[in-house]
Amino acid sequence: MVIKREQTCCFTGHRPEKLPWGTDETDPRCAALKTRILDAVETAYDSGMRLFYCGMARGCDFYFAEAVLALRGERSGMKLAAVVPCLSQARYWPSADQLRWREILDACDGETLIQEAYTAGCMMRRNRYMVDHSALLIAASSGQKGGTLRTLEYALRKKINIMDIFIQSD
Repeated sequence: MVIKREQTCCFTGHRPEKLPWGTDETDPRCAALKTRILDAVETAYDSGMRLFYCGMARGCDFYFAEAVLALRGERSGMKLAAVVPCLSQARYWPSADQLRWREILDACDGETLIQEAYTAGCMMRRNRYMVDHSALLIAASSGQKGGTLRTLEYALRKKINIMDIFIQSD
């Protein structure tokens, strides 16, 4: 099955360090965000999106990938593809996050490796790859400076559709 760019959605969102609840996924605000992400993925699917790109970062990227995986069995033709910035992406993460990363990666329908070794620009190259190959960006952001905001700005310049999930910061 060939999936066209018009049927492709990517995601950007904050890592735990920029989320009001940090790594505490039992926080009700985290549960609410996960529900909003799941709803956004369903809406994207209902609008014709079939391939969902995930940058495989901790935090919101994990939530997004897990939402796609939860819906994939119920939605015909839904695919999840990992876009990995470098081979060492998860190397220095806590072991639980490394395991979660590996489980998500193993469940993906495809994988794109941006480059083998880490460099200062590999994360942004990953983000631009996803935007350049997508018709829709789902963004979970509080507006803080960083990679998520830069990805949103890039998507605006590229004139792709954006579905914004605003995260209220404390």
